[in-house]
Parts: sequence; structure tokens; C-alpha cells
Amino acid sequence: MASVNPFNLSDSEEEAERRPNETVDTARSPSVGAPGPPPGNPFSPPADAEPPTLLLSSNRTSPSGGEGSVSIAAISAMAGATETRISVDGIAAQLLRDQYLLTALEFHTELLEAGRELPRLRDYFSNPGNFERQSGTPPAKDQVLGPGGPLNRAGSISTLDSLDFARYSDDGNRESDERVAVLEFELRKAKETIQALRANLTHAAESEVPSQERKNYKSSLEIQEPIRPLEKRALNFLVNEYLLKNEYKLSSITFSDENDDQDFELWDDVGLNIPKPPDLLQLYRNCGTPLPSPRDTVDVSVGVDFGDLPGNCIAQDPPKKPDLSHQQQTEVVQELEYQISLLNNEKQSLAEQIKKLQRCVCVCVCVKLSPAFQQALLSFCRMCSDSRLGAEVSRIADSEESVMLMLGRCLPHIVPNVLLAKREELIPLILCTACLHPEPKERDKLLHILFNLIKRPDDEQRQMILTGCVAFARHVGPTRVEAELLPQCWEQINHKYPERRLLVAESCGALAPYLPKEIRSSLVLSMLQQMLAEDKADMVREAVVKSLSIIMGYIDDPDKYSQGFELMLLSLGDPSERVVSAVHQVFIPAFAAWTTELGTLQTALIPSLLARIEKLLMQGEHVLDEYKLHVFLSALQSLIPPLFAVVLQNAPFTSRAKLTGDISAIEVTRFPRPASPLQDVATIIGSREMLSALLLLYDYQLEHEGTTGWDSLLWVVNQLLPQLIEIVGRINVTSSSCVHEFSRFFWRLCRTFGKIFTNTKVKPQFQEILRLSEENVDTSDGNDILTKATVPIYATGVLTCYNQDEDRKLLVGFLEDVMTTLSLSHAPLDSLKASFVELGANPVYHELLLTVLWYGVVHTSALVRCTAARMFELLVKGVNETLVAQRVVPALITLSSDPEISVRISTIPAFGTIMETVTQKELLERVKMQLASFLEDPQYQDQHSLHMEIIRTFGRVGPNAEPRFRDEFVLPHLHKLALANNSQTAESKRIDVATQLFEAYSALSCCFISEEVMVNHFLPGLRCLRADMEQLSPEHEVILSSMIKDPIHTITTSEMIYAKTKFLSKMGQLTTSGAMLANVFQRKK
Repeated sequence: MASVNPFNLSDSEEEAERRPNETVDTARSPSVGAPGPPPGNPFSPPADAEPPTLLLSSNRTSPSGGEGSVSIAAISAMAGATETRISVDGIAAQLLRDQYLLTALEFHTELLEAGRELPRLRDYFSNPGNFERQSGTPPAKDQVLGPGGPLNRAGSISTLDSLDFARYSDDGNRESDERVAVLEFELRKAKETIQALRANLTHAAESEVPSQERKNYKSSLEIQEPIRPLEKRALNFLVNEYLLKNEYKLSSITFSDENDDQDFELWDDVGLNIPKPPDLLQLYRNCGTPLPSPRDTVDVSVGVDFGDLPGNCIAQDPPKKPDLSHQQQTEVVQELEYQISLLNNEKQSLAEQIKKLQRCVCVCVCVKLSPAFQQALLSFCRMCSDSRLGAEVSRIADSEESVMLMLGRCLPHIVPNVLLAKREELIPLILCTACLHPEPKERDKLLHILFNLIKRPDDEQRQMILTGCVAFARHVGPTRVEAELLPQCWEQINHKYPERRLLVAESCGALAPYLPKEIRSSLVLSMLQQMLAEDKADMVREAVVKSLSIIMGYIDDPDKYSQGFELMLLSLGDPSERVVSAVHQVFIPAFAAWTTELGTLQTALIPSLLARIEKLLMQGEHVLDEYKLHVFLSALQSLIPPLFAVVLQNAPFTSRAKLTGDISAIEVTRFPRPASPLQDVATIIGSREMLSALLLLYDYQLEHEGTTGWDSLLWVVNQLLPQLIEIVGRINVTSSSCVHEFSRFFWRLCRTFGKIFTNTKVKPQFQEILRLSEENVDTSDGNDILTKATVPIYATGVLTCYNQDEDRKLLVGFLEDVMTTLSLSHAPLDSLKASFVELGANPVYHELLLTVLWYGVVHTSALVRCTAARMFELLVKGVNETLVAQRVVPALITLSSDPEISVRISTIPAFGTIMETVTQKELLERVKMQLASFLEDPQYQDQHSLHMEIIRTFGRVGPNAEPRFRDEFVLPHLHKLALANNSQTAESKRIDVATQLFEAYSALSCCFISEEVMVNHFLPGLRCLRADMEQLSPEHEVILSSMIKDPIHTITTSEMIYAKTKFLSKMGQLTTSGAMLANVFQRKK
């Protein structure tokens, strides 16, 4: 049989021969296999069948110390003696089996240089476990190692290629340094393994697309090969590099954010085991020239040329790539990526071990010392572990629980040393520690620190503490909130600083959702009730009211209704406006929402307030407590939005309301402006869309279908409105504040319930009571209701809700009818005056009121014209001067020439008011001329009523009128009237005029009057009046005498001062002249 060259095998033939032998190798003894990685390693090939012994000529020393030399002839003879061909892997296995490690290492190196990497040698030398030994001596030649059995780690050797003979000296044992060296080697080997795995990943990525498909892609210009993940990462790296080099920094940042899974600072992160390609500019410039592939170049070094061996034992052809399916390739890639991640974890673990050993090396002493000596030596280091802080510093926390314990011990000592302005920065630490600390006492101590953290916390600091308390409550649950947070609030309920009490009040509201319901409706409610009744700070009581509102939103005990009602009344009676405002904005809406849920809004809450108003009216028939009336009525007014929401939610059409896309928006003016979001009907209902849908059905129901079966609305129509109208009729019409309050209430009620409801339900009930008709003009029963407050409240609260033409016409007609009816029946005009005062406060209604008065000016009845003239007095004060000049004065001048003297007299108060309020000179001159005609015209000389009205008007407007008008017109005419009254023969008229003059002079005596007017008119008029009072009213005569003496004393004193000043000035002039004359003589000397 011809001899076979044992080296004449290619890699493919080796692999083909290796696979059939795997089954044979598994049955062999473990002592036969070559040493290598553990069997579980997927990258380590199985051991081959034992080949014949082969000896190669070498001049290196084997690990066993023996040397041998063989010739090529011996090799040929051995090859000729057997028919079995020896593979390269067999040679490597023999070398490893016989522990010719240096020879195997050189053989491995030469194979690498030739581009032939043998898996057996690669796996062996990359496994650190193959180099571990118990001692530094190598094993004997006859020592048999099992397959995968590791060598003992050498004490002084790590690997043959990482020897550092400078490490080893005779200075002593350096085991720690050796351990560091071994770990460094293992780390380096791990990095090499990572690089190898990345090479396999690159190889797999390149072979992912079959060659035939790649050709198809190249042949077609329209079809582009899909980008692979590794290619995408490489292109992303090049694009980012281009952006940075060309100053597109913002684009680079954005690009990096969009690819946050890639590190653009390290090319190795791409995952390909190839050098970084040129940048994009070079790729563009060289796009027509093929770039040399990095795989075309290899490192060259001196070694054995395998091509020169006999028989060309090793083929130079590159290994064939295995033809794997796409699924298999994917599995291989996934497996390689998994191995890379494992090695990365191992690398990090090894690095940590190296650092730990380095620290251990640092603290080791160089020589062997006794423990006592070592402790004594270290005592010279300046360390302090005896104090509290030193003990905390010396023991570092090694777990979450120990961190919490450490913070619990340290925070009480840290807080007092932090600036007050910055202590809120400690709130997160305190809360986190209090939340997670295992000891209840420490938690209580920390929460006590939290509530006492800042002496007087401001608004922002309180918000931070409250935010933290809420976070604490959400985390720990209701039980711990009750046991740990509430006691802190209770302790500070009577703190001396209002800011701290304010924190307690706000905490009760903020923690209400997280407390047990029993505690919420008992302890917390009692705390807030006590603070509301006893705390003296307005801001604290305001916070209490808001917290009570939150409690009402979460309370579910019906028995607490009466307590909530009393709290509402108590807070409404608070003297502070900010507290009352909080009640209307927050408390009443929240309380109304609760009563709505209980079903007692219409049956208990509103009837209770109405009953209190009626009781108040009954008790105050003579003197009404207007403040309490305001409190109750304002509460009713705040309940109008919840009442309307109840009507909508309990309507027959509520179930038909659906949210569709074509729902019209609600007009801005549909509802009065709410005082707070909680009074917004849309908020109460749930949304503006739902409210809009309900309003459409509401208007349609009222207009076409009526109120049958609508119990909530029928209660408003049949019970609420009649009771309110009855209450209105019992109010004193002269009380402008009460009229205003009820007017605003009805205005909000009508605007909230809508125009259809107002026209069909509210107006008819008022009109039925008022009964304005010609039949009732002469009957006292019919006119009695017109003198009540019902008239102004209906006019200003109901008829002014809507401002369209028909509404304005209705208001004008009502006022004209009232004015006519009251005038013809000689009834008091208080109700009409109250209507004019309330409407005149709004400039929108000035033209309307002037229209009503002009109707009275041209009326055929003198009584109506007199009423119109007196109403001008009320209107002049609020109307601008343009309207006064164009509408008021012409009407008054028309009335001043009326045939009836009573009508002319009725214009005097209005003329006087014009003199008091208007500043236009021309207008004042016209009024002055008209008043002068009343005083100087002989036809009015004996008109006692006219004189009385003029004196009364002068006394009212004189102090506020222009000084020139007062000095030149008022006081001279008062003097004339007083003088004329001395000769009055009718005693009754004389005393009437004297009494009215006394009132006028008393009012004018407070004004500044010039000396000339005082001497010529004021004092002579007082003397005339005193002459009348001596006979008619002696008690007034004493007062008049004192009024006369004071001006005389003032004038005498001023005259004496003037004379003295004049005398002194003359003396000063003489003295000055004498001095000047003396100076002249002195100069002559």
C-alpha cells in the first residue's frame, strides 16, 4: 500500500473526518482525551481518536523537561507504517496530550500567521482554567488528565505570554500581586474572546444574504438590498461623524437622540470586527475606485512556511463557508450576541475583583506585624470614631434599611444647622425617611421635625410641606396617616404663630381624601370646627372654611348634616370678608353637592334658610337686623346654581340628553358670572357639552310640553316662588340694602333658570299680586301692595334680567303705571323712589328713566307732574351733565312754568340738586335765574309752601354748593326770608319758617364764610331768627345766641390781630427809619 502523507489534508477533509470520529471518542476512556475546555462549551470541538505518536524536531524545552529530535525519515517511516492519515488537529491533540505546551503554542501561532486558525488550540489557550495549578511545579509526564480536567493554577506563572520576571524577587511572598496579574490576564483573555465573538458576528452578518440573492440585487438597479442592522449602525456612525466635523451640532444632537441605543463615540459599539472605514467625504470621493478590503492584508512574521513542507501537507485554499439556512444563521447570530453579553458581564465582574484586590494590596503591610502592634501603629492616624458623627462616618450603610436608619439618626442633628430660608430642601429627605423607617418612634420624631421645620412658613413653604404630606399619605395608607400625621396637626392647633395654625388647617383639607371615613367625619371635623370658632386670625379661619369644604365633599354620614348647616351659618356670620367669600366660593357649593346626594337640598337646606328669613322679619317688624338678612339671602343666592342643576338632572328629558357633534355652544351671557368654578352650572353638571344638550331640551320642554311630572321644577314654581314673593312684600321699602339684596337674588334666579321660565312662571306670579289696573286706583287694598318692596324688586330684579326692546318696553310701561297709580291715589312714593334709585345706579337705564319721567311731565294730571318733578331730584345725581343739560333742565323749566303752583314748587329740590352737583357755569346760571324768579317774583311773595321748600333746599345743598353761589345767592336770600318772617302775622307759618331757617343756618354754620358775608348777611339773619325764637321757641334761642357769639368773637379776634399787626408794622417802619437816620449822621461824622 502506498504511503500517505499525513499532512496532505484540507480543512474540509479534516472536518469531514472529525465528525465520524465523534461517536467513537465518546466511548473511550476519559484518560485518553486531550485536555481542553469543559464539554459544555459550544466552541470546543470533541476529542479525536488517538493518532499514532508523532515526534517533531524541536529545540524547545517541553514542559516535562525532556528533549527529543526526529528526522523527516522517521516521520516518513511512521507514515508508511500505517494507512491512517494524521490531521493537523491530531498533531495538536498529541502535543496537548503530552503537555508539549510551548510547541503547541508555537504551532498555534504559526497557524494563525498562515491564516489557519485551529479551533482546538484556540479554545485551549483562551481558557484560563487550563493554566491553574496548586503549586509552581509542572505535573509529571505520566500524569493523566481527564478530558476537560483543568490544570492547577501556577503560583508564579499566569501564561507564558504574560510573564513579568521583574515581579519575582526574593523580597517575600507576593501572592496578592500574583492574584492581580492573573486577573489582569483573565480580563485580557475575556476581551480577546469578545473580539473573537464579534468576528464571528461579522462573519455571520456577511453570510446572512445568500450569494445568489446578492447577485440578483447587484444585477438590478431598481431593486435595493435591504439594510441589515449592523450596516445601519455603521452608517449611523459615519453620518454622525460627518455632522460633527462640519459643525452641524444641533443636527448631530437630534440624530443621537433618535438613535439612543448606539454610542457614537466608539466605533466598536457598531458590533463589526473590522476597522473603521473612511469618513463619508472619502467614500464619496472614492466611490468610483474600489477600496482595498481590510481582509486582503495580513500581518507577516518569521515562521515555518507550510508550503515548503513535503507533500504540501496543508492546503492553502481558504476554508469553505458552511451553507446554513437563514433561520440557522439567525440562531447563530443570537447565540453569539448572548455570549457577548455574558462575557461583558464577566468582564465587569473581573474588573471589580481587580479593584477590590488592589484595595486589599494597598492596605496590606509590608512586613508581618502582630495585631497589637498594628493597632498601636494605626492609632497615630487622626481618626475619630468615639463621637456620634464619627461613628456614623465610620460605618457606611450597606442596604436600604441601614440607609433609612442612618438618615433617621442624622436628620435631627442636620435640621437645626440649616438656614431657615433653605430648610424646605430637607422636606424630601424627611418624608422619605419617615415613610420607610422601620421604627414608629423615629417616624414620629421625623414628622414632628417636618411640622416644626420652619418657624413661620410662608405660602410657598407651606405648599411644599402639604405636597409632601399628601405624597406620604398616598404611600403609607389611611391607618398610618391617622396614627402618625394627625397627631402632629392636633399638637399645633393652638400654636402661637398663625402660620403654623394655617398649616394645620390646610393639612386637614389636603389629607381628608386619605383618612378613614370615621376619622374624617369625627376628629377632623371637630378640629376644624374648634379652629373656626376660636382662632383669631382671618387667614386661618379662611383656610378652615376651605378644608371644611373638602370634608363635605368626602363625608358620607347623613347624621352630620345638621352640624354642616350650623358650620355654614357660623362661617357666614364671620366678621372677615375673606372668610365669608370663601364660604360662598367653596363651602356652600360643596355642602349643596352633599345635600343633593342626600336628596335634602329642596326639602331641608333651602326651606331652612327661608324659615330663618321669615322668623327674622317677624322679630324685626320695627327694627330689622339687616345684616342677618343679608347673610341668609346671600346663602340662598349661592344655592341657585345647584338648585338649577338638580332641576336639569331630574327632568323628564334627562335620559334623552346625548352628546353629539352638532351641539351648539352656550352663550356667554346665558348664566350670571359664577363667583367660583364650583358655582358654574357646567362644572356641577359635568361638562359644558352635557349642559348645552340639557338646556336645549329644557327650553323645548318649557315651551311645548310643560312641567307635568317634573317634581323638582314644580317645587320651585309652586313653593319657592310664592314664599319668596310673600317675604318680599314684608320688607321695608325704605331699606335700600334689603331691596338691593332681593333684587340681585331674583335677577340671578331668573337669569339662571332662563328667559322662558321668567316669562311663563315668574312674571305672572308678580303681575297677579300687583294687579295694576284702573279699577285699583281709588281702592286702598289695591294700592297697598304698590307701596311695598315688591314694586322695586319686580322692576329691578325681574324686568331687567333681559335687555331686549320688548323687555325695556315692559319695564317702562310698568314704571309709568306705578307712577300714575301712586300719584292719583295720593300714596307714598317710596316704592317708586326705591325703583329709581336702584335703576339709576346703572347708567344703562338713564335714558329709560328719563323717558318715564317725560311721560309724567306731559301727563294731564298735576299730581303725576308733581311726582315726575320730584323724581328728577333722585335722577340728577347719577346722570352725566350732558343728559342734565339736554333732558333734565328743559323738563324742569317746563314744569317750573306749569299752571299749577304745586308743580312749580316740586321742581325746587331738583334745581337745588343741580346746583349741588353740576359744574357747568351756563347751566348753573340758568338754574340760578329760575330760583331767583321764585324768590323775587311778587306772585310768590305769599307762597308759604314755596318759601318752605326753598329754605329746605338751601339748607340741604348750601354746604356742598359752589362757594360763590352760597355767598352771593343762598345767604343773602336766607337773610331776606328771616327778615320777612319777623313780620309774619300767622303764628303757625312763622314758626314753620323759623324752624326751617334754624335747620338751614345750623347746616351752613359749618361752612367757611367770608367776613364780609358774615357781617352783612349771616349774622343779621341769625339775629332775625333769634328774635322769632325768643317768642316761639326759647330753647332754640340759647343755641342761636351761641351761634351769634362765636362769629363775633372770631371777627373781634381777627380785628385785634389785624390792628396789632398793623401797629407793629408801623413801629417797625419808624424803627427802621430812625436806624437809617442814625446811620446817616454817623457817616457825616
